[in-house]
Amino acid sequence: MKKENKWQFWIDRGGTFTDVVARRPDGSLAASKLLSENPGQYDDAAVEGIRRALSLSSEDAIPAKAIQAVKMGTTVATNALLERQGEPTLLVTNRGFGDVLRIGYQNRPDLFALDIHLPEQLYCQILEVEGRFTATGEELTPLNRQDARSGLQEAFDAGLRSVAIVLMHGYRFPGHEQEVAAIAADIGFSQISISHEVSPLMKLVSRGDTTVVDAYLSPILRRYVDHIAGELGEPPLMFMQSNGGLTDARRFRGKDSILSGPAGGVVGAVGTAAMAGFEKIIGFDMGGTSTDVSHYAGEFERAFETHVAGVRLRSPIMQIHTVAAGGGSILHFDGARFRVGPKSAGANPGPVSYGNGGPLTVTDANVLLGRIQPGYFPKVFGATADQPLNGDVVAEKFADLATETGLSEEETAEGFLKIAVENMANAIKQISIQRGYDVTDYALACFGGAGGQHACRVADALGMETIFIHPLAGVLSAYGMGLAELRVMEEAPVEAPLTERLVPKLSDKLEVLSESARSQLIDQGIALGDINVHQKVHLRYAGTDTALAIAFGDYFSLQESFADLHKSRFGFTDPGRELVVEALAVEGVGATEKVVDRALPQCSDAKAAPLEQVSLYLNGETRDAPVYSRRALGKNDQIDGPAVIIEENGTTVVEPGWQAKVSQLGHMILTRVEARPHSFAIGTEVDPVMLEVFNNLFMSIAEQMGAVLANTASSVNIKERLDFSCAIFDAEGGLIANAPHMPVHLGSMGESVRVVLRERKKTIEPGEVYALNAPYNGGTHLPDVTVITPVFDEGGGKLLFFVGSRGHQADIGGTTPGSMPPDSRTVGEEGVLIDNFLLVQNGRMREQALLELLASGDYPARNPAQNLADFKAQIAANEKGVQELKRIVGHFGLDVVNAYMGHVKYNAAESVRRVLDTLPDGEFEYAMDNGSRIKVAIRIDRQSRRAAIDFTGTSGQSETNFNAPQAVCRATVLYVFRCLVRDDIPLNDGCLEPLDLIIPDGSLLDPKYPAAVVAGNVETSQAITSALFGAIGAVAASQSTMNNFTFGNDRYQYYETICGGAGAGPGFDGASAVHTHMTNTRLTDPEVLEWRFPVILEEFRLRKGSGGVGLHAGGDGVVRRLRFEENMTAAILSGSRLNQPFGLAGGQFGKPGETFILRKKTAKRGKNEESKEVLGPTDQAAMNPGDVIVIKTPGGGGFGRKN
Repeated sequence: MKKENKWQFWIDRGGTFTDVVARRPDGSLAASKLLSENPGQYDDAAVEGIRRALSLSSEDAIPAKAIQAVKMGTTVATNALLERQGEPTLLVTNRGFGDVLRIGYQNRPDLFALDIHLPEQLYCQILEVEGRFTATGEELTPLNRQDARSGLQEAFDAGLRSVAIVLMHGYRFPGHEQEVAAIAADIGFSQISISHEVSPLMKLVSRGDTTVVDAYLSPILRRYVDHIAGELGEPPLMFMQSNGGLTDARRFRGKDSILSGPAGGVVGAVGTAAMAGFEKIIGFDMGGTSTDVSHYAGEFERAFETHVAGVRLRSPIMQIHTVAAGGGSILHFDGARFRVGPKSAGANPGPVSYGNGGPLTVTDANVLLGRIQPGYFPKVFGATADQPLNGDVVAEKFADLATETGLSEEETAEGFLKIAVENMANAIKQISIQRGYDVTDYALACFGGAGGQHACRVADALGMETIFIHPLAGVLSAYGMGLAELRVMEEAPVEAPLTERLVPKLSDKLEVLSESARSQLIDQGIALGDINVHQKVHLRYAGTDTALAIAFGDYFSLQESFADLHKSRFGFTDPGRELVVEALAVEGVGATEKVVDRALPQCSDAKAAPLEQVSLYLNGETRDAPVYSRRALGKNDQIDGPAVIIEENGTTVVEPGWQAKVSQLGHMILTRVEARPHSFAIGTEVDPVMLEVFNNLFMSIAEQMGAVLANTASSVNIKERLDFSCAIFDAEGGLIANAPHMPVHLGSMGESVRVVLRERKKTIEPGEVYALNAPYNGGTHLPDVTVITPVFDEGGGKLLFFVGSRGHQADIGGTTPGSMPPDSRTVGEEGVLIDNFLLVQNGRMREQALLELLASGDYPARNPAQNLADFKAQIAANEKGVQELKRIVGHFGLDVVNAYMGHVKYNAAESVRRVLDTLPDGEFEYAMDNGSRIKVAIRIDRQSRRAAIDFTGTSGQSETNFNAPQAVCRATVLYVFRCLVRDDIPLNDGCLEPLDLIIPDGSLLDPKYPAAVVAGNVETSQAITSALFGAIGAVAASQSTMNNFTFGNDRYQYYETICGGAGAGPGFDGASAVHTHMTNTRLTDPEVLEWRFPVILEEFRLRKGSGGVGLHAGGDGVVRRLRFEENMTAAILSGSRLNQPFGLAGGQFGKPGETFILRKKTAKRGKNEESKEVLGPTDQAAMNPGDVIVIKTPGGGGFGRKN
């Protein structure tokens, strides 16, 4: 786009404000900010912004010939998605798959919520059509066109005009989708979104969601685009896409609009920082409700599969991480801890200082501390919308709160600010440090209305030395529209092993995609010479889901580039493992007119004078600080902190030790000029602010360990099903923080650490790491392997802490692949026993000794190389924990860290005591399918505020494999009482401190070697949980099983757990088709399942009516129907087949589950005769080609008597 002497308008239409940057014909810029919704003043904020810039009245026509282009980002579609106000949409999918998008990957979003809230689906009606392709393109059944037409016509007659068409394997074999689309077009549907066009990649669930989003939002966008275009007339109108590129308004569609505005911010941050000479930045966009952070180191980072507003998207989208910490984040004090967010005061009522009766927020804390000066803030508040921020009422509210905290008003406000800063710093760690990037040599590119108030503190929390703030930082997303280029992204599936013979075919296909991208850009007015095309190959290791985008090259360069990127991202490579080409991607970039910031005019050498001196409360003391107007600052002006710099759309606080300098281009660069303190002096007595800081710090360490483990593990169970947990412990093995990854692991790892302490005592040395899975010595069941690393002081003489990681390894031996045999009778039949094994000595892994151990016993591990890779990943995860613990000891001091380890445990114990204060005594007896019974009595001692959890009367040790070691029982009790707290408390041993567990020796819950235990971890744990909730009366039984299903032969092995119904409770229905209580693993996508294994998923739907009837109904289970294409052995390990999930308070039982086989019809049985073979709760069977297994999972119990 050549420069013309005309106006350009760059607009970001946000949810609250619309920012407009107008570039005048002479190249100068003008910025303005309008309310996005102001119906009494104007119809549309974007058009009004253009009118005001051109000095036009509402009656004047916009002079089209005076405008070169309008470039916009908009949240119109995002808001429609968040508020579920999109176009009523019909979903068309295969017969048997109408509920697949609803079920998704079966995990629940909040691990400890009994009232489970799942995202509301966007489609309002479902049409299942007959017709099916296999993963290899065989047409199993032809499309029934007559039924498809009839169903589509019925939906059309009911008023629907938008349709999303999502068929199994349609991304690769689109014939049926194309036929359905043609019928829909013939009937008259105005919006037809077809999955192979919207997202031509494998994974039915995320591709399906993306297609539905496109159908749901595109009509909304089209109406908005038509309105804007009608007002503007002829000028080119372009919109920002979620991928960071502009597109012609006619091509703008729903799937590309979700992050339209925020993507402009990233483009603006990257473009302006590049003008200032910064090539690596962290984008820091802090607004009123939330903070968006992003990472840039030479190229835009995009996620190709992500979650937004409860929707799974499989489409290129700018990688932006959002944390609920903004200026409007509400401040809480619960009597022990300071809390910030996640709820926001919004624009109405807004913070206390807005004068509309709102709550105290981060903004109010800044007002009280002097970081926001009401006299320099826009006067748009109060009932008449013309008042300044009200500092007096803020002071009153903080004075009231200070009487509760026991601190001064200023100390209270600064405490909340400290927590907000830590929350934002932790968000940045997730997109940078956790992914292997060292941010200390990055610039923090700060924008958004609230960013400048916190930038120095966030930078200090991350060890960053430089902050960049553009003159238009307050409207940078709009400015980014002007800096953006047109981009077209094309993708195509491949799903083939990488070989030398394949590479020329990839090259040919990439050229076809490249030509398509060029053609689309030329159609949008870009000259061929202004187009660059980037070709990428998405590669992954065979058997995994984690693909990396690699620049296309020859066979050897692709291998080398993949290995280098995998090593830097995940910390390891697997040289012998096959590489798979998942997909090809092409990005066409059409250059637009280059925008460059203008240099500041020459000015006198006189230093800018401050407007006034104000008081700032900084780090526990009040200090005088000058206030400057940024507009008055000239080239090379330097401002030493502390200082406040005021500008039209924001405030920047220059902290002590920092210096602000204005560059020739008017950019403000903040640099730390004094070394930051390496230690932080606080006492060991509990402080409510630091209690929350340490809560977050300890949990952040455990979560960072988890990120390393998920990234570096080899087993799909760990890497993709997320069956793992990470934790940190004190020197006595007490649990301090357990990241909430997998409920059945919670609290049980401490037993493993205490075994190491007890058996090794004073022989523990620096540089050692230990491994164990022994169920009778700190473990749970054999596939769950725990790796423990001691943490010593810098001299290596004193043991300080432990860190641990537990992962469900893919196979640890045993009689069946996957180490989950349904019929084991001794633990030796379940795999290799690892009992306090010295895994690392003197910093070196004992690989040979480990391989010998894995090869030992009657049933050795089947894939030791994969086990070895998982052990290395767990060691790496632990090392991350070691580094972070040493870092906080260096910062705060050992005494302080140890003291707060005690304080966080006491805080958790007190939270549980508060629950005990309200609980009645109770008891319950739960019958299991194998004849065992779990009996529990809960007795509350009001005076001591303790409870006895007594399992006396529970059945003795079983001859089956349903025996659960004590560690499993401990984990379930911890989980149940954590759920009852119903607050975001840290998960540590303090939760169990007020609870006395009484477990009969030699019982089902404390078995003796060598009893089999594999089902105890996955099945008995669910039964214990149901019994505990039954005794408390808190919630009816969930499905009370994990429905462990395995199948395999010498070539294939597969394991999954299957969701069911959740129990109802007081005031809520149970959720349907979701994992409950002690598990939350993900389910393999239907297309991936069929691609990797010789099976056909014929049906996966809700089992309607299986939930228990009641005033509040139990959730429904599911029906899963699988046909086998090869000879295999299938096994089910389950519960709630003979006994129904109970209801409470008059609610009815949920339906029990059932598993049966439909044998293929044969000549012996006759034409219409079908053999049905019912399987028991724990059973296995040989499956022949054509045989079908049907698994119906239990529903949840109802709550309350239905009138």
